[in-house]
Amino acid sequence: MWTALSALLVVALGRVAAQEPASSIGQELAVPSHLQDGREFSLPLEQLLAHGRRLFEAIWTEEDGGGRPLTKGTGRPLTDTSRPLNGARAFNRISGPDANSCAGCHNAPYGISGGHGEFVTNVSLLGQRFDFVTFDPADRLPTRGTVDETGRPALLQTVADSRRTTGMFGAGYLEMLARQMTEELQRIRVTIKVGESKPLVAKGVSFGTLTLTKQGVWDTSKVQGLGRLSLIAGDSTHPPSLIIRPWHQASNIVSIREFTNTAFNQHHGIQSTERFGRGTDPDGDGVRNELTVADVTAVSVWQATLQVPGRVIPRDPAIERAVAIGERAFSEIGCATCHVPRLPLRSNGWIYTEPNPFNPATNLRSGETRDLKVDLSSDALPQPRLHPDSSGAVWVDAYTDFKLHDICDAADREPLDMNQPQWSDTLRQGNCRFLTKRLWGAANEKPYFHHGLFTTLRQAILAHSGEAKSSRVAFQALPAAERDAVVEFLKTLQVLPPGTKDLVVDERFQPRSWAAAPDAVGQTH
Repeated sequence: MWTALSALLVVALGRVAAQEPASSIGQELAVPSHLQDGREFSLPLEQLLAHGRRLFEAIWTEEDGGGRPLTKGTGRPLTDTSRPLNGARAFNRISGPDANSCAGCHNAPYGISGGHGEFVTNVSLLGQRFDFVTFDPADRLPTRGTVDETGRPALLQTVADSRRTTGMFGAGYLEMLARQMTEELQRIRVTIKVGESKPLVAKGVSFGTLTLTKQGVWDTSKVQGLGRLSLIAGDSTHPPSLIIRPWHQASNIVSIREFTNTAFNQHHGIQSTERFGRGTDPDGDGVRNELTVADVTAVSVWQATLQVPGRVIPRDPAIERAVAIGERAFSEIGCATCHVPRLPLRSNGWIYTEPNPFNPATNLRSGETRDLKVDLSSDALPQPRLHPDSSGAVWVDAYTDFKLHDICDAADREPLDMNQPQWSDTLRQGNCRFLTKRLWGAANEKPYFHHGLFTTLRQAILAHSGEAKSSRVAFQALPAAERDAVVEFLKTLQVLPPGTKDLVVDERFQPRSWAAAPDAVGQTH
């Protein structure tokens, strides 16, 4: 009798399963429900941000589409499609996929999702151009596992650029600054007539000189601080874009959105429809439409609205004096020339919009949908925040000029230049040019420098060379007490604990006032 009943039950359950294929019974999805395109405009902001955070913290499974069996982290097909990236080949710390979630690497300090990571979370940048890095000396097929594009075996030290995971605190303000500065540079560009040269200046920061020759050709040889992609030009009808790219330490990415589309595929094997198309399965994992356009908007806006760093200044008279002395010395020895203490957002620049109008192809662009707008100064967002002053400007205390600078000796070059084409000889000439480090939050975003090899701020200061050598030498020439004071000043620049509302606090994270040292550079912008 029980056998008969059991058989009937199995049949009944089978019929239910056939009639209700959408049942969640037995599913193992990190994100059971995705955001339908267009819904991002009607969803309350609080719910949109919650969905963005859910995507950022999701530990993706193969049922979500995690993994990319047949494609590289670049989005291109594997060099050897007979050896898919599944099973024991599903994860690889150098070539990827290398993480289950964004928050797995972006989680410090205080366990804040969207933050930075320590050395163990370093990214092997450009390792994703290989199928699956093995360092197998018998493998001679270029970019499969060992041999690079030139036919030479790659070493651990040369296969990729080791980069530390950076925090996304204050990301919306930073991206809007970069947009406004790009617009300023482009406004200057359109006024240049044949045979003219004009200085490029944005928010008081000099980017050198741009020339339109008498032959009608754009000459960018004297433009400073911009990467190759922003300087590609031809005749008068094909000017350089002059786009400031604030993401990646080598200034390679335009927007949070572009960063997000790239990272989801490279690190997790999750493909967005806006980059890979709707209804497609380019990576061969059997899952389509792994991230909607609305999903990417949600997670981009969530990152853009993260709190900004502040300052922690203890109420110890000796430390207060040292901080004041160090802040002044920081400017006097030339550090503030590149680490510009503060830059202004004007003309409602604190109203963040998606998408970025300068997005490259394969990322959502302005005009393809309506803009989604978020007021970054809203007190409903995570604290602390920046607000407009009486002059109608929001001052962003990020300590950067958004420029690329050569800051290392030849012996310390990165092995690869990510701003060069993959199959070019220039890729392997290496890189010493990095975006000026944003120092807000630097003190508790250890370890330091682009590679995360330094455990102290002092080590990072002493590693500066190239264009920064004069400031480093000036630092070394300071009396010991003043060198210590500069370090003490830098130690005040911190990401604050969740829930902190004030930008300047004491060692107990209670609000306090602070009259900053004179800042001749920052006050001129």
